[in-house]
Amino acid sequence: MRARGLPRGRRLALLAPFAWLIAFFAAPLAIVVKIALSRAATAQPPYEPTFDVQQGLAALLESASQLSLESFGVLFEDSIYLDSVLSSLRLAGLSTLLALLIAYPLALAIARAPQRWRPALVLLAIAPFWTSFLIRVYAWIAILKDEGLLNHALLALGVIGEPLRMFATEGAVVVGIVYSYLPFMVLPIFNAIDRQEPALVEAAMDLGATRAGAFWTVTFPLSRPGIVAGALLVFIPALGEFVIPDLLGGSDTLMIGRTLWNEFFANRDWPVASAAALALLALLLAPLIAFERAQMRREGAS
Repeated sequence: MRARGLPRGRRLALLAPFAWLIAFFAAPLAIVVKIALSRAATAQPPYEPTFDVQQGLAALLESASQLSLESFGVLFEDSIYLDSVLSSLRLAGLSTLLALLIAYPLALAIARAPQRWRPALVLLAIAPFWTSFLIRVYAWIAILKDEGLLNHALLALGVIGEPLRMFATEGAVVVGIVYSYLPFMVLPIFNAIDRQEPALVEAAMDLGATRAGAFWTVTFPLSRPGIVAGALLVFIPALGEFVIPDLLGGSDTLMIGRTLWNEFFANRDWPVASAAALALLALLLAPLIAFERAQMRREGAS
């Protein structure tokens, strides 16, 4: 049915998400692209050229002719941007892997729990979201510092003889990311396992498979879409994370989020920061597009 044949209310409902994307994604993205193609300047705003619609078409075209790719060239000239991206990829990848190792058994236990207990267990899994994200990160400072709760507990138990240096390290950043984004890994995996037919596992065991064999041949392969979705939900925000490395990491903890913040607010080089943000966006779009195409092929095959 063509859109013009739809009732007015339904057409408005269809237009609402497109209007939202244009207002809060396409328009800001266009502004970032424009800043990335500009040059840094000691002005307000700190870049040029700027566009003023009141100047007329000729002035706008003149300003547009001054746009350049110079800021993107800086990304390849200064190694700090590549180092930041590589360090972010490493820490985000490690955090995603650890979150998966913790979340999968947890999601499996929730999915295999009695039906009456599952809503409460899911509620407990997302309970950290009831507290402010910033407060939760600050709590880890109190736990991981040299005089923090964890070192006090280990000293009291006699496990260590002197406080361990856990705060202001890359390990602290990984712990903070895993804790903060763990529910994003648990819920998709739980959903994928919960939708599976229990009869499939029973059939595999009737055919001679052990319980472990039934898990690896039935349960785990069918839960892969949930694993991929959870990995993307953890990896993507972790890659551009700023608050956690800023509060839990040390001065040598290099992540692209902190680099962008320094360029925007310390160096006030908005064009280079915008160019780096666009490069990061392009890097993140690749796995998203690959996942979407895999989902479409899977749905088409089914």
